[in-house]
Amino acid sequence: MKRICGLLIVIGTTISSCNIPVAGGLDPQIATAAALTVQAALTANPLAGPGDVGGAGEATPTYSKPMASVGEVTNCRTGPGTNYERIAQIFPSDPVEIVGFFPPNYWIVSTKFGECWLSGEFATPSGSFAGVSTVTAPPTVQGTAPQAPTFPLHAWTYFCYGTGQTDITITWHDNATNEAGYRVLRNGTVIAELPSDSTYFAETITLLSGQSVGYQIRAYNENGESNSTVATMTCP
Repeated sequence: MKRICGLLIVIGTTISSCNIPVAGGLDPQIATAAALTVQAALTANPLAGPGDVGGAGEATPTYSKPMASVGEVTNCRTGPGTNYERIAQIFPSDPVEIVGFFPPNYWIVSTKFGECWLSGEFATPSGSFAGVSTVTAPPTVQGTAPQAPTFPLHAWTYFCYGTGQTDITITWHDNATNEAGYRVLRNGTVIAELPSDSTYFAETITLLSGQSVGYQIRAYNENGESNSTVATMTCP
């Protein structure tokens, strides 16, 4: 706007300096010269558009690498579900790069063990994760579920302390040859996940006099799972 005002002042000065009467209208030659002056000025220095600020062009959008972090140690698997084999464990101190997304709630991440599937239930994304590619689930591996583990004679022992603490020890027969791992269930809830070929588990829990607890061992792979019988223990 200031430039236009300046041009108008120049044009006015040019016209007045010619000292030509304007009663009968502006001399065509003077009008033409003024118009050419304005056009030349605007061509050399075009007016700034709405998006130009101080001569700068459009802002370049920022991009940051998409990452996922976890609040506790979390399993990362070959597919979207607990029946898929575990590839790696993600630690809270080690965020991993997101390379894909599987609706509704799985991130495909890159680890030193290869790419794996991380449940969004346990992961917090950051960075430019909205633009990652959506992927399809891997095909189900053809095969059968592993054979259920069984308890041998005297498969479990427990010792109840007077303070309410109880030591539990459980052993089982590894009957499967195609298991991805074993899960330990206490009163129907998974409390531990063990690698394939495992046959032993121990823990200390609070169990008061007269209370009971039941344990099961579950073999699993990509095709399914199978449970042992329930081992029940009661503190006297």
